[in-house]
Amino acid sequence: MHTREEKMAAFGRFLDVLDQLREKCPWDRKQTNQSLRPNTIEEVYELSDALLKNDGPNVCKELGDVLLHIAFYARIAEEGGEFDVADICNKLTDKLIFRHPHIYHPSQIGKPSPRPLPYKEDSDDSATSAFAGARTSEEVLQNWEQIKLKEKDGNKRVLDGVPQSLPSLIKAFRIQEKAANVGFDWEKPEDVWEKVNEELAELNTELQEKEMEKAEAELGDVLFSIVNMARAYNLNPDTALERTNVKFIKRFEYIEKASRKSGKPLTEMSLEEMDKLWNEAKKTSKKRL
Repeated sequence: MHTREEKMAAFGRFLDVLDQLREKCPWDRKQTNQSLRPNTIEEVYELSDALLKNDGPNVCKELGDVLLHIAFYARIAEEGGEFDVADICNKLTDKLIFRHPHIYHPSQIGKPSPRPLPYKEDSDDSATSAFAGARTSEEVLQNWEQIKLKEKDGNKRVLDGVPQSLPSLIKAFRIQEKAANVGFDWEKPEDVWEKVNEELAELNTELQEKEMEKAEAELGDVLFSIVNMARAYNLNPDTALERTNVKFIKRFEYIEKASRKSGKPLTEMSLEEMDKLWNEAKKTSKKRL
C-alpha cells in the first residue's frame, strides 16, 4: 500500500491531468453539470455492479470513474467562482467531526489535521454533550440523524435527506431507516410479520374484487412492509433482489442455450419443458457453489 505522501501526490497528479484536459480537450472543455449528470448515474451503477460481484480490480476502476466525476463537478464550480475541491473536502471533514462528538470535540471544526481527543461526558457544550457517549453502531446512527437536524445548513426534517430520485426500493429502505433512527420503529423484528400478513390479505381482497387501482395501492403497501421486514432483520432488500435478478438471468440463459442446442425455439417449448430445464439450471448452479 502507499504512504500518505504517495496518496497526496497521486491525487495532485490526477487534478493536474483533469485541469489540462479541461483546457485542451474539446470534449472535456464543453462538459457542464447537466451533460455529466447522466454519465455520473451510470458510473455509480457500474460501481454498484462491481461491488455486488466483489470484483476488486473492477471496484478500483469504477471508483476512479466516480472520483473523476466528483472532481469534474468541482472544477466546473471553481470556474464559476462557487467552490473548489478543497472546499468540498473541508466541508465534508467538518461535517464528519460535528457528527462524531464521541470521537472529536467541536472545537476541532475548521482546524487542520484533527485528532481524536478525550471527551468529557459532563461537557458544557449542550449542542453535542448528549451525543458524546455513543458506544455502539446503533447509537451512532441514532445520534447521526438527530445531530443533522442541529446543523445550521442541515436537514430541517428527518426525511429531508432522502433524495426524491432514488430508486423506489432503496428510497423505501432509507425512509424507514431514518424514521427508525429517531425512534419510530418496531419493538421486535417479529412484529413486522403481522403487518406483512395484514397487507397481503388486503391486497388479496382487492384482487379478488378486481379493484385494480386499489390493488396497486395495496401492492405498494405490501412491498413497503417487506422492505421494513428486511430492514428489521438487517437484510438489504435491494442487494437481495439484485442477486435474485442475476440468478434468474443465469438460469434463463441456460434455458435459452439448451433451446438453441436442441434446435427448438423457446416459443415452441411447453411450460413443462422449460420447467425441466430450469430445474437443471438450479442443480448446475448449486454444483458450482
